[in-house]
Amino acid sequence: MVLEAMQSPSDVKALAPSEIPVLAEEIREAIVEAVSRVGGHLGSNLGVVELTIALHRVFDSPKDLLVWDTGHQAYVHKMLTGRRDRFDQLRQAGGLSGYPDREESPHDLIENSHASTALSWVAGLTFGQIAGPGDPPLPGTGSAPAPGQAISSSQRHDGWPRGRRARRGSEDERRRFIAVVGDGALTGGMAYEALNNIGHHQLPAIIVLNDNGRSYAETVSRLSERVANLRTDPRYRSMRGRVDRALTRLPFMERLTDAGLEAVKSAISEAPALQSFVEALGVRYLGPYDGHDVEKLEDALSHAARAQTPVLVHVLTQKGKGYAPAETDPEKKLHDTSAFDVSTGRANGGGTRKWTAAFGAALLEEAEGRPELVALTAAMPGSTGLLPLASRAPAQVLDVGIAEQHAVTSAAGLAHAGKLPVFAVYSTFFSRAFDQANLDVGLHGEHVVFVLDRAGVTGDDGPSHHGILDMALGLRIAGMTVLAPSCEEDMAALLSCALDLDGPVMLRFPKGSAIAATDIGVTPGDVDGLMARKLRDGADVCVLAVGDRVGAAMEAADQLQEAEIDAAVWDVRSVRPADGRMLAEAADAPLVVTVENGVVGGGAGTELTDRIVELAGVRHAPPVLRLGVPSAFLPHGKPDRILAELGLDGAGIAAATRKVLADER
Repeated sequence: MVLEAMQSPSDVKALAPSEIPVLAEEIREAIVEAVSRVGGHLGSNLGVVELTIALHRVFDSPKDLLVWDTGHQAYVHKMLTGRRDRFDQLRQAGGLSGYPDREESPHDLIENSHASTALSWVAGLTFGQIAGPGDPPLPGTGSAPAPGQAISSSQRHDGWPRGRRARRGSEDERRRFIAVVGDGALTGGMAYEALNNIGHHQLPAIIVLNDNGRSYAETVSRLSERVANLRTDPRYRSMRGRVDRALTRLPFMERLTDAGLEAVKSAISEAPALQSFVEALGVRYLGPYDGHDVEKLEDALSHAARAQTPVLVHVLTQKGKGYAPAETDPEKKLHDTSAFDVSTGRANGGGTRKWTAAFGAALLEEAEGRPELVALTAAMPGSTGLLPLASRAPAQVLDVGIAEQHAVTSAAGLAHAGKLPVFAVYSTFFSRAFDQANLDVGLHGEHVVFVLDRAGVTGDDGPSHHGILDMALGLRIAGMTVLAPSCEEDMAALLSCALDLDGPVMLRFPKGSAIAATDIGVTPGDVDGLMARKLRDGADVCVLAVGDRVGAAMEAADQLQEAEIDAAVWDVRSVRPADGRMLAEAADAPLVVTVENGVVGGGAGTELTDRIVELAGVRHAPPVLRLGVPSAFLPHGKPDRILAELGLDGAGIAAATRKVLADER
């Protein structure tokens, strides 16, 4: 096998042209086999096989740094940089991360699982390399000539002082920084902010746009629509040639700089397509190229590598290429998947309903009688449970692309216009729009319902995907109602309550299989509205359990009973506002224990403790043991294992409670 011999990028460079298609096929087979066993990101990686091979044949990693955006596209990169043998432990505790990880390899720079950040990284890296002490200012940072003033002979037309190229180092010395941007990452606003700065300062960054027309689902972007239509039109080149010839005959063009001439040509010949857009920002455009033709990709990337100014290489790829179930998956091209049957592409197991599916069903039912309801998603309609509603009532679902900040502020506008916006988003991505949630929604008291999927420890995708910050962030927003159902029946009931409330509301639930009320001894409908639910009486300690920690709290109470410790257990349901009956009982208890699947500092336990102290008074309030996730970047692993290691399972809660009671005695 060719793949077995690939231990470093130098081995990739040494391949004969005839060996490259064989390597590509073997890589696809290896990725499908690995992901089928443990789950992971499949479609994206199948689409970048030839592109990754070409990148490693042209550039010298790790001297030249590849920055993947998003990082889930980096499986092939890992295989070609000495980690192929570790794919049997992909996304397993202590094994290979599903994202780039600088602790794994010098070939990885950033983990980068939140989209649209690579261009900013590359802008900083490039600036850091070329701007030394005593260097002249970059374009746009120093004084500019007055209107009509001639440009000094010491400056080139592109704004760089003469001699700066020498400061950048020779071709052999210069490190190149390459942002590989794909899966819809260019729909995020931060990418455009960085692109504007890269062009304005003429930073010699290399941007590879992996254009597969999709993020999780189809990419939301007018630019992507126009470029797909225009760049494949055979009339394009002949039109560009005619425009070039016509413009050069115009007398006033003699008074324009070369840069201005190029901008005018781009604006006339290609507006509003991608080339005219990026070149108007000062970034040279190359492409589009077939992303599965290694020879042509190498030529394009080699040309970009020689450039001394910013360049974007536009590459067209097919997500899921080479594996029929991924190519034909209409929703997301098997973007991400759990373990599956290779012959069919269907996920193994199943049976139990997931929290996401339970939410989707509940939302569908609520929307039927609420025509004003509008569900928003940031490029993840399937992953957040919105497809059933989108199928039945497409006008009630709005996909904004990878643009969480825009989603939140537009939700505020929708609410003010009389709509009922529900923003369904992964907990980890809510943090990207905290400012908007605080000042656009919270400050103005707009009724926006935030439904946070994958809340708490999520497991296999590592530190960037754990949804542990949402309650601590949401509770910082004045007037935010924070709800945490313990079972799927409560999720549906609390969703209905959330839609009837005023002001901002947060509803969170974890990843994985939904918990049925009967699994935790709950009778559906036994409490109304935002009331807490008392599950067990006890005189020695009062346990206030939040969301999915209710089951663990009940297990802890059983273990404490064996030690002759009577524990009362409450299902909090509503963190803010908290049920006054529950707070009153907690205020009279000898010890209160709060437990949550979220960061403990500033989280639900802090909120509940503050309310207990307000009720009982500082001198009379009981001691409170707050259990939750520490302020740390948690590695990947199975959620149950991580929660047990953090002492947030039944045994851990019981042990922590016994220790406090023993210390007090």
